[in-house]
Parts: sequence; C-alpha cells; structure tokens
Amino acid sequence: MINGGKPLSGTVQISSSKNAILPIISACLLTADECIIKDIPGLDDVFVMCDLISSLGSRVEANIRKRELYISTPEITGHTAPYELVSKMRASFLVLGPLLARAGKAKVALPGGCPIGTRPVDLHLKGFEAMDAQIEYGNGYIEATARTGRLKGSRVYLDFPSVGATENLLIGAVLAEGCTSIENAASEPEIVDLANFLNKMGARIIGAGTDTITIEGVDRVHGAEHAIMPDRIEAGTLMTAAAITGGDITLRNVVPEHLKPVTAKLLEAGMEISESLSEIRIKGVPRPFPLNIKTHPFPGFPTDMQAQFLALMARAQGTSVIVETIFENRFMHVNELRRMGAQIRLDGRTAVIEGSENLQGARVRATDLRAGAALILAGLAARGTTEVQDIHHIDRGYEFIENKLQRLGADIKRM
Repeated sequence: MINGGKPLSGTVQISSSKNAILPIISACLLTADECIIKDIPGLDDVFVMCDLISSLGSRVEANIRKRELYISTPEITGHTAPYELVSKMRASFLVLGPLLARAGKAKVALPGGCPIGTRPVDLHLKGFEAMDAQIEYGNGYIEATARTGRLKGSRVYLDFPSVGATENLLIGAVLAEGCTSIENAASEPEIVDLANFLNKMGARIIGAGTDTITIEGVDRVHGAEHAIMPDRIEAGTLMTAAAITGGDITLRNVVPEHLKPVTAKLLEAGMEISESLSEIRIKGVPRPFPLNIKTHPFPGFPTDMQAQFLALMARAQGTSVIVETIFENRFMHVNELRRMGAQIRLDGRTAVIEGSENLQGARVRATDLRAGAALILAGLAARGTTEVQDIHHIDRGYEFIENKLQRLGADIKRM
C-alpha cells in the first residue's frame, strides 16, 4: 500500500545480487567440500535454490545473522530436479551443468519463473550436446547423459549471448575432459562473479566478461569462500525511484561500472549523478526528459530495467519510445500502468509513452518481478493511494523493498 507524492531522500544499502548468487549456489554441487557463500540476500529464489540442491544431496545451513550459507555435497544422491521446484524459478535449470559434470547424468524439469517470454533452453542443450552429452525429452523433463561418463571439452558457439546458457555451460565445463571455449558468450557482471567463484574452487577459466570464455577442464575442485557482488538491478531500481519522485538519495555497496547504461539514460533524462568507488548519489528533477531506449545484452541497456524506466517515462515531459529486444512478452505491466493514468501505446515489441504530469493511485497487480517494481515506482509518484497485489513476484528479487523505501521517506507498507 503506497501513498504517493513524496520525494525520496537519504542513504540506502544495496543488497547482494539475486542473479549472481543462484548460479553460484548451483556450482557448489561440483565438490564434496564445504563452500561458504557470504553476503547472501534474503530472497525467496535463494531459498528455492537451496531446497533444490538439498534434494540432490547437498547439506545446506544458513546463518541469517551473518548472512552466510554453508553448502557441502558429499555425494550426489539424486539426479532429478523436480517440477515442483523448477516450476517456481527458471534458474533451477542451472543444476543441469553441475549434475552432468559431477555425476554424468541429470534429469531436469523444463523451467518456470516469470511469464515474460518463451526463453527456450535449446542453447543450453546444444552446448551440452557439443560436449558429448546425449539429450532426451519426455513428459516435461530433459534427460541428459554424458556418453562416456564425463563431459568432453569442445568449441561451443551460442546463437544468442544467453546468460543462463553461458552459466550452465561454464559450470559444466569445469570438470570436463579437455578444453572448452564458449563463443558469443554473455558478458554480464554476474558471469564474472560466477567465474571468480569457480576459479577459487580450482577451476581454470579465462575470458569471463568477454564474448569468448575458455575453460581448461580439471579432475576435481575444492571448497571456497566467496562474497556475492552487489545487485545492479536493485541499485538501478532505487536510482529510478529517486528519479520518478524528484528525490535525492545515495546508494551504498554499488559498482558504478555495472550501472553505466542505466546511469547514462538517467543523465539523459536530466538527473544529477555523482559517483565514488562504491557509492552513487542521484538527484531528481520535477519531471524527466523523454528517452529512446532499446534493451540489449550487457553492456547494453538491461531488459531487467525496462519496466522501471517505462514507469519513469510515464511522467516525462514529452514522448518516449522503448523497444524490448530480449523477451517478446515483457510489456505485461503496461495495462496495469494504464490503470494509473499512464498513456502508453504498444506496437509489437515497441512501447510509445506520452508523458503526463499526473499519475493516479489505483489497485494494480504485479504480473512478474520487474513489472512489480515498476508499479511500486509509479505508486511512489502517483497522487493518492496505490495498492500493489501479488507481491510474491517482487519478493523473488527484492529483499524487503518496502523497508528500504520507508527509510528513504516513502509512505509504503506491506499489508
């Protein structure tokens, strides 16, 4: 429940990255030794991933006070990632790589997650086939088997720089026989964080963060300690919250380099931004300038920030255009924003937004994670009261976002 119209001000600490920790938890399946994951965010998706690897043989302990996970997998006791868990979260499919690498076989349900597009797993499977895995489909599951009991290093070219496929193949290649190169790989910061963790475990990976990653397979890896990188999407969302309310906030625990495309567009929209090593300050204006945005893989403008910027542009002083190139169904928030008075016209993957000074509070529904964030942002700027329903989507990727916004002066509460 949000009573809008209050500019945000103050300082906020950014949590660790959801998109970084999930593949790292999955990678813990590669070793029998204990791995210690630090700075864990308290998110529903993290606990789903912990439940999933527990069902495969991992022992998982969480120290909530210290924000640490202790994970060890003495042996793989199950090879099936069940539909009940995989259907909750798309990242569950990332256990395919470590199961194939360590146990030589895996059975994983086709994934779920936010309903923002088809997001097929064919790139994952083509990559593992190139690494000498046999893939079979049936009854909603993918069954994969390393033909000789161990994956073989290979040259893998991705038709699209998919983050999930890059992560899955990267983890699987760590224990493969010989050298693997992943070409046209995703270069997101979360890939670099995963590679850093794997290298701490004894993997031999070079090139993470570029479009070609090379992995020299090893016979075994060991336990490691690792602190998760800051969440660049949470940071971008809160920067946009300051922008849409005309506020003035400072974000701590950020990597400004990771936020370049978001920062560039906020500057273009008229905001004042200053950066230091791990902080960003953003000062808003009464109404932003309109923008033209096209989503792209990193280092382009992130698809995970498209919905939030669409909400921001609903208040711009002119016409904005946003083109979504990654997911074909990522405008489900548009109808909800229209209920709040936003003037948006859709044409396929393009949204044309006629900025308006006043958004109106309304009862709206979060259809997916980032759509929910966009509706919160719109509610912060709207006149009157906004009620955002189905916030379980939001809890998948934001750690008690209402608490952080309250500390910045927002009139927001969880009912």
